[in-house]
Amino acid sequence: MTDASPSRHAPDRRATKGRKHGARGFALVAWAVALACLLPMVAVAIAALTGGVETISHLAETVLPRYALTTVYLVALVSLGTFGIGVGSAWLVTMTRFPGVRFFEVALVLPLAFPAYVLAYAYTFLLDHPGIVQTTLRQVTGWGPRDYWFPEIRSLGGAALMLVLVLYPYVYLLARAAFLQQSASAFLAARALGDSSLRAFWRVSLPMARPAVASGVLLTVMETIADYGTVSYFGVQTFATGIYTSWFSLGDRAGAAQLALCLLGFALLLSVVERASRGKARYHHAGKQQAALPPAQLKGLMSLGAVTLCALPVLLGFFVPLVSLSLMGLNSEQDLMSRRYIAFLTNSLTLASVAAVITLLAAVSLGFYQRLRPGRVSNMAAYFSRLGYAVPGGVIAVGLMVPFAAFDNALDAWMQGHFGIRTGLLVTGSIWLLVMAYVVRFMAAALGSYEGGQATVHLNMDAAARSLGQSPLGMLRRVHLPILTPSLLTALLIVFVDVMKELPATLIMRPFNFDTLAVQAHRLAADERLEGAAVPSLVIMAVGLLPVILICRQVGRRR
Repeated sequence: MTDASPSRHAPDRRATKGRKHGARGFALVAWAVALACLLPMVAVAIAALTGGVETISHLAETVLPRYALTTVYLVALVSLGTFGIGVGSAWLVTMTRFPGVRFFEVALVLPLAFPAYVLAYAYTFLLDHPGIVQTTLRQVTGWGPRDYWFPEIRSLGGAALMLVLVLYPYVYLLARAAFLQQSASAFLAARALGDSSLRAFWRVSLPMARPAVASGVLLTVMETIADYGTVSYFGVQTFATGIYTSWFSLGDRAGAAQLALCLLGFALLLSVVERASRGKARYHHAGKQQAALPPAQLKGLMSLGAVTLCALPVLLGFFVPLVSLSLMGLNSEQDLMSRRYIAFLTNSLTLASVAAVITLLAAVSLGFYQRLRPGRVSNMAAYFSRLGYAVPGGVIAVGLMVPFAAFDNALDAWMQGHFGIRTGLLVTGSIWLLVMAYVVRFMAAALGSYEGGQATVHLNMDAAARSLGQSPLGMLRRVHLPILTPSLLTALLIVFVDVMKELPATLIMRPFNFDTLAVQAHRLAADERLEGAAVPSLVIMAVGLLPVILICRQVGRRR
């Protein structure tokens, strides 16, 4: 008995040792990803604080107040717009019945396919002074340019409208999911106590959906302060445009870093304020989800109003720009089959594919590390990795360019001093540094999709795999990944499309003569060649339809 004991327990000890080594490997990868995601923020802070007070003093006296005020106004307008459209349309398609409700509950997601800067090109073509609408108006009425007033599309209000039209689906999707999960008990209790339907909605249903709505609005705010293409094209001066101007036009790296730090602080402050506003409040559904509120049948003017309110954002956010861009593209001289456009398309697909795969692998490592070692350390690594989604692409670009440019210059000086060899810029301006920026920027999206799928894998499966002698890597490969294939494909697709649409980081960090479809569209639009900009914009929109179709299929299955 004594002699048999060691041999009986030796496999268990070896398996335990293998599991510890496997968990340690995932921990190393997870923390490497977390620190890489944290690097741009730290680098921006160091570069800004060591840049001297002269630059920031000059900025404070000249452009900083204007950047701050414009950014705040833009955030306020987009927040109100996305809240009103997103929550209102979600309530209508979930809690009421009117003609076309089945169509609208899916169609309201379609504007997600467009980047805001593409909408800006389409509506400028339609509404600007030489555009179709004003030209037709002058021909019909015989008015001259000074004989009438027409709203200016290239303005702060125009930029806010473009952003609202493409970002409200974030609020709509989260609010609709929250309304679907609510029980009828609390709402009916409010009605029994004398509240009207509208009052019961404001006092009961909306507060219960507050966490989801707040998350959606916060997401639209982060996208708003990160936007560069729309505001730069409309001439609206925000922190995002200031960073790009300081970096390229003025060659002021310290100023760009200090503006990036201001924008980073603003983004993190918004996130902290939103969390603090919740306090210790907790939200519980009153009753079971099965006791759902029966939808109200709308008739007459109320039905017409519901159709109008749901049709307007779909019409203005998807169909009008689609038709406008198609008309522009037909009259352009851009050839998608030309060598230049094939190069643009190849560059875009290469960047998006490589970044999506690397981001997904990093997200799997982080998520599985949390699964293996739940606790404060793994949660902190995941938190650091998510910070990039709250940081605009321009800030990440500056935060990566500053330290790696210093590294390249130091290496070049050392190699020249010791060996007489000029290494030049090995990392700065390379495709890999640009891919790293994409990974940092979109890690949260991939990690969220992976964690959502991982929650469906019961812990008993992990225990069964360990009892059969599986290492952590074997458990991930044989148990988790086959189950999580749909979630992994969703994460891969979301990151792929986000990279295709990303503009500020690509503009700042792309290698020389390595342009993408987004860069080409921006360049043509900046040169007022809107018809030419329509062609790459349509391709970006077509690619953006892929995740929208996936989301629409999921929305259609909710009932």
